[in-house]
Amino acid sequence: MRYLGLDLGVKSLGVAISDEAHVIASPLKVIHFPKEQYDIALKELSNILEEYKISKIALGFPKNMNGSLGFASTRSLKFKEMIEGSFNIPVILVDERLTTVQAENILLEADLSRKKRKKVIDGVAAVIILETLLKMEENK
Repeated sequence: MRYLGLDLGVKSLGVAISDEAHVIASPLKVIHFPKEQYDIALKELSNILEEYKISKIALGFPKNMNGSLGFASTRSLKFKEMIEGSFNIPVILVDERLTTVQAENILLEADLSRKKRKKVIDGVAAVIILETLLKMEENK
């Protein structure tokens, strides 16, 4: 059984996957969908859940820098409810403040062009979210 990491945006869903030992997180794909049509993302996500036998999901939970919740947080909470309402898989909300900045820095260090960074940044952010869950579980 593997874990997934998800970075939800308005028009994309970055997806990362763990190995079976829950040690390594790798980008899997970025799902694109029309603005705020999360049911389309959920449909594609269902194929991934079945194919890889996912047992837990880490979903990025964007908070404002002061810790308050905004529109993006509400979007993640609703998507969490959609996932849990459709599948029998626990969804853990993971604070994702600055994950996109971290992902951007990683990609800049790899010397990727702006065009290439734009294609993969959501997947890299999903990896960071999943790595956070893996570290939390390791420290239990």
